[in-house]
Amino acid sequence: MSTPPLSATAPANDPTFENVWDELVWRGLVHVSTDQEALRALLGGDPITYYCGFDPTAPSLHLGNLVQLLTMRRLQLAGHRPLGLVGGSTGLIGDPGGRDSERVLNPVETVEEWVGYLRAQVERFLSFEGDNAARIVNNLDWTAPLSAIDFLRGIGKHFRVGTMIKKDAVAARLNSEAGISYTEFSYQILQALDYLELHRQYGCVLQTGGSDQWGNLTGGVDLIHRVEGATVHALGTPLITNADGTKFGKSAGNAIWLDPAMCSPYRFYQFWLNTDDADVVARLKIFTFLDRSEIEEYARLTESEPYRRAAQRRLAVEATAFVHGEAAATAVVAASEALFGQGDLMSLDPETLRSALRELPNAVVAPDATVVQALVDTGLVSSMSEARRAIGQGGVSLDGVRVEAEDAVLSWSLPGGVSVLRRGKKTLAGLFPGS
Repeated sequence: MSTPPLSATAPANDPTFENVWDELVWRGLVHVSTDQEALRALLGGDPITYYCGFDPTAPSLHLGNLVQLLTMRRLQLAGHRPLGLVGGSTGLIGDPGGRDSERVLNPVETVEEWVGYLRAQVERFLSFEGDNAARIVNNLDWTAPLSAIDFLRGIGKHFRVGTMIKKDAVAARLNSEAGISYTEFSYQILQALDYLELHRQYGCVLQTGGSDQWGNLTGGVDLIHRVEGATVHALGTPLITNADGTKFGKSAGNAIWLDPAMCSPYRFYQFWLNTDDADVVARLKIFTFLDRSEIEEYARLTESEPYRRAAQRRLAVEATAFVHGEAAATAVVAASEALFGQGDLMSLDPETLRSALRELPNAVVAPDATVVQALVDTGLVSSMSEARRAIGQGGVSLDGVRVEAEDAVLSWSLPGGVSVLRRGKKTLAGLFPGS
């Protein structure tokens, strides 16, 4: 589950903003926060330490997490010191937020394995060099040694049940048929403890997270104020939705993961390429490091020449390069263009081509199968007679070459021993040889 290292030429924040807070606001990354004036002054002054947490509830992070990773990166580029927390303990419990039923607890061994995967992913997006080098922490390090009595006496006594049940995530579950267990009810205390420990150990004074985590974020702010008498801050980024109100980060019912083994770079690229015109400018602000003047130009192009989809193409390249590396982005652009008649199929990277074909209608067929049979197997036509008719009309190509004969067989001539069928101008299917 490895990914390329952060590029030495990693992008920088927009130089037209003197204070990173102003840039975060312009990019639409501030949905809710503690005292805005104090935060702006804090982020415009000497370097501070801040953190964001990621729970190992799956073997990979996803697009929702990418919002937080990019926010962390922007703050680090402004000179501040990031702490990336991987929740070895909170991952064993699970946040009740955004769920209408009790979370299934994963085995301890599974969570330990996922901690390693997520740690490697978080490390991809931060710099571990210089005066503001990042640090990765695991909250299991300070929760595992705590006894139940120590936890209740030292931490639990600072929380009021009346306040806890008013938190949005808890209130929603209390009003549902499933209710909420004491285990998930306690999650907010564990997250508050994280902030307290990081404040004590590293002087951390800012926690970032999604706005759906606001109750948990402020729980830590309040705990530190009660225990340490200190003022710290929290910043909640907006939950990203599409212009039509649907959930962002879903594609045909499947989450867009950051791990290339779970979501190929080609599929990742295509997801961004298919961004709606109504969403693309907001996505450029949040998911790229393009500066204000560049984004404003893409906004103008989207308005005046939407058919060019210039903003979507730039968004797809930038996001793919940031997550999967520039080489992967270059390879998937080439594959996308070649598949749709704007490049050379024979020059493509074999693995990238295979990944791309898996995203198309595809079939595994016998090595000596005919094109007619392959057209039926891939669903490009509904019958053998329709397949023959399509070939006779000159509307079928194999690996970029028009098929002339009805008895033509598959050639498997492309890199990686695969083939591409095309019917008409835009209907494609991938072919993989079977035994």
